[in-house]
Amino acid sequence: MATTLTVDLFISVDGWAGSDGLPGYFGYLGPELAEWIDTNSGAEQVSIMGRRTYEIMASLPEEHRDEGYEQLSRQPTVVFSRTLTQVDWPNATICRDDPADEIRRLKAEGDLPLRTIGSLSVAQQLLAAGVVDTLRLMTFPLLAGEAGREPAFANVASADLELVDHRVLDRRVLLLEYRPTGKDIPRA
Repeated sequence: MATTLTVDLFISVDGWAGSDGLPGYFGYLGPELAEWIDTNSGAEQVSIMGRRTYEIMASLPEEHRDEGYEQLSRQPTVVFSRTLTQVDWPNATICRDDPADEIRRLKAEGDLPLRTIGSLSVAQQLLAAGVVDTLRLMTFPLLAGEAGREPAFANVASADLELVDHRVLDRRVLLLEYRPTGKDIPRA
């Protein structure tokens, strides 16, 4: 039975997936967003991440390792890296292969949904390769401007998307869920 890949991106309105000097979640973590994160982190799935995200998560101090962290660290996880030689999480494996090829294999052979955790460069590669089934954008209500770093869609080809769901969290954060249609975008 084939499974699906969901790419989650947390972005500012002006399209930045990260920032310099702004707090986590761009400073907009509220109770509904926290509940959404806990629910989605705790779902049975295979986590997909790159080396930097894995190293950040694995190095969190004990006082920041909540139940969500514990659930994530126990889930099957694929870490894409050409430099890591080992991972400490019990169900994590290192993959040195092309991310798109590995995702195609996991989708064909697996039965658990696949979901990216952070890892913008991996998400961009998977979007560019056309292997993403769902793109979820968590859009935070700010223009990061000069503090912005890592443009969310750099090096990603144009793609037509169908809106399949939307929700407002904490009366300020917009969650948009899209499905790539495979069609070309409208052109003049």
